[in-house]
Amino acid sequence: MVSASTWERIERQKLRGRDRRTRHHRPGERPDPSRPVGTDMLPQIKHIVVLMMENHSFDNYLGTLGRGEGFQLGDDGMPDAENPDSTGTMIRACRAASTVQADGVPVQSWSASHTQWAGGKMTGFVTATEQACPEGDRTAPMAYWTSEDLPFYHGLARTFPLADHWFSPCLGPTFPNRRFLLAGTANGLMDDLPFNLLDRPRAGTIMDMLTRHKISWVNYRPASSDTSEFRRYMHYRRRRTRHHLASLGRPLVKTSDVFKRDLQFTAAIYPLGMAGYMAHVRSMEQFFADADSGNLPSFCIVDPDFRSFSEENPQDIRKGESFAAEVINRVMHGPGWADTLLIWTYDEHGGYYDHVAPPAAVPPDDVPGHSRVAHPSVLRSALKMLFPGYVRHAERLVAGPDAYDTYGFRVPAVIVSPYARPDCVLSDVLDHTSVLKLIEEKWNLPALTRRDAAATSPLGALDLSAPPAFLTPPELPASALAWGTW
Repeated sequence: MVSASTWERIERQKLRGRDRRTRHHRPGERPDPSRPVGTDMLPQIKHIVVLMMENHSFDNYLGTLGRGEGFQLGDDGMPDAENPDSTGTMIRACRAASTVQADGVPVQSWSASHTQWAGGKMTGFVTATEQACPEGDRTAPMAYWTSEDLPFYHGLARTFPLADHWFSPCLGPTFPNRRFLLAGTANGLMDDLPFNLLDRPRAGTIMDMLTRHKISWVNYRPASSDTSEFRRYMHYRRRRTRHHLASLGRPLVKTSDVFKRDLQFTAAIYPLGMAGYMAHVRSMEQFFADADSGNLPSFCIVDPDFRSFSEENPQDIRKGESFAAEVINRVMHGPGWADTLLIWTYDEHGGYYDHVAPPAAVPPDDVPGHSRVAHPSVLRSALKMLFPGYVRHAERLVAGPDAYDTYGFRVPAVIVSPYARPDCVLSDVLDHTSVLKLIEEKWNLPALTRRDAAATSPLGALDLSAPPAFLTPPELPASALAWGTW
């Protein structure tokens, strides 16, 4: 059996070869140019954990929290936000009737997100749903949930620092936004189609950087506990190949959705070879064991089961909350809590309304948005002859500007650490590249792109100069569903 350390050596050898080809593309200096790269500049924090769920806006989940910049209330004491439908009728924000979401709505494609944004007017949420899914519930994007629906999340956001201006990195769907978390750029990706996941950013990913400097990292994700890592890797490869081929025979809107739920872990959104997989991808059972024993790596991403526990529609959001509550509670009550920082957030808004207009953002690089299926390419030419409907639908998904010069919509975000500042609302403009900035500031690493070079880290939520205020973990409300009872 080949050990994880052996796979890491193989991976570093591959990265050294890639470095020789890409070194001159790395922008930015180290946070402290006078100190060597890899220097630990935040010794109080030994473990950074990112728990990224799916597809909800700040207002959709935390707009009624009563903390941070949530909904404004009307004379009746209820949120008064509204959006017009295609006839001009105003649809008011309303508490969702159920924690089980509507199937297929709202929508968050590149095209739909730009329609929702409406040049900053935030008036296109209902019409985007009507355009993308005429048979769907047009009121779905204006729905929200409260503390009665999500007691753990609201308790978490009332207790620890709430980042009420954390934006997704771009006006688009899951894969482009998660790519920013990995590399500070989407590298031109605009959709969630499997054909467009074959490239790598020229400067590499933050995981490449960590591997190069022997800083431990893991992507934890749901997996069968009775299968070896190698068999899991082969299963992942077969599944990925199957979706590339089978997608041609299915309606495009369903293809991308099914592929996303089968992807299973974030690190694969840029190609991850066998060495990287075997060295760094682990099961959720291993996460819980590592949290319980105090053996979490220096950096980790924790992924939910995208089919049932990610909170994407049409899932019951209580199931995702139960998963997140279990992850956060195991971290807080584990022996490594004293030197851990956990970030709970969402990849993008899922098509749900938010009232805060995303500000302008620094373009990460000079790579414009493009799609191998929707824009001119050899692949598109072949597909257009064989599957013209597939190409037309792909074109609709990515219609609109091709720039990454505006943030996406606000998403929920809370900074969980014993060093967290009590009664803190952090209103700095943050996005997923703020995680990269945090990693760079901790280990004195150079920025990967212009976006993370310009980003602000969430360190303002911590007080590292005083005894930790939350060294004894606070009691938080139980999730609406208890873990393992669904």
